[in-house]
Amino acid sequence: MKKLLFFILFLTTVSFDTPTATQPAQSSAFEVGEWFRFRIHYGIINAGYAELEVKDAVRNNKKVYHAKGKGYTVGMTKFFFEVNDDYQSYFDKESGSPYQFVRKIDEGGYTKNQEGFFDHKTKTVMVKDYKKKTEKTFEVPYNTQDILSTFYYLRNHPEVDHLEVGESINVDMFFDDETTKFKLKFIGREDLKTKFGVISTMIFRPYVQAGRVFKEQESLTVWISDDKNKLPLRIKANLAVGSIKADLDQFKGLKNTFTVKSKPK
Repeated sequence: MKKLLFFILFLTTVSFDTPTATQPAQSSAFEVGEWFRFRIHYGIINAGYAELEVKDAVRNNKKVYHAKGKGYTVGMTKFFFEVNDDYQSYFDKESGSPYQFVRKIDEGGYTKNQEGFFDHKTKTVMVKDYKKKTEKTFEVPYNTQDILSTFYYLRNHPEVDHLEVGESINVDMFFDDETTKFKLKFIGREDLKTKFGVISTMIFRPYVQAGRVFKEQESLTVWISDDKNKLPLRIKANLAVGSIKADLDQFKGLKNTFTVKSKPK
């Protein structure tokens, strides 16, 4: 439960194909001003919300994207297990490479307060831990992303529309002082019934290496809009009893037309 909102909010980052090292990201799926919110629920019970938005910022004397993500519990869930997560990323508008990330979380009393600074020339990331009062530098593979920049970086890949069912892709992502290797599997396409109507979607299932943070295989499924936005619509986590879902609840500022096959009845 401790990392539930984290999984639901940010495992959408592994829903897409990875650009090759020589292929720059193309800003076609989003723009400054995009904002959307997920409702996280167990059946009819609201557990919390997760929000993502894109703003402008300046890093290294150039304009960059500033992505901000937050997750929080509500109602009785907040009473039993309060969560307040703040994830931020500053990344290049042309290449999608991250410059800096922020991670401030409070999950039932489990807290972290970190900033990370990428140096892609030396293939390192320097992490300042304000809680532990430490500063460490880690080596990372070329083209490594932070957890939030990955989501936006991968939405723009031109080949995502041409994946074959069953194909898998690996993604390097820096998280919790280590580089995590994700294996992504494209499941297929489906017309998904949402509060906005019936929407054509692409379905992905992420698999991760066994380790300290993740199990070898996560029981997660992600639906994204099969249009130019590549917007996450639903994330489902199977549990021993039932499942927890995160459904797109509100949005604004999309760069492209949001395609709906039929309106809700």
